[in-house]
Amino acid sequence: MAYWFNVSTGVVEDDTDRSPADRLMGPFDTRAAAEQALAHAKENTQRWDDEDKEWDHRGLED
Repeated sequence: MAYWFNVSTGVVEDDTDRSPADRLMGPFDTRAAAEQALAHAKENTQRWDDEDKEWDHRGLED
């Protein structure tokens, strides 16, 4: 079964009670992973921002 994080309600849903896709993050393999969806997205965004800054900095050195 897949799990989804509803960004509108902050509630984890499964395939039996899934909301429209425009409100969901997922699918996730476990309920626990879905519960961490926002934290994981924040971590990814921060890592990508840091990588972009590093890339930009390297470009300035050339």
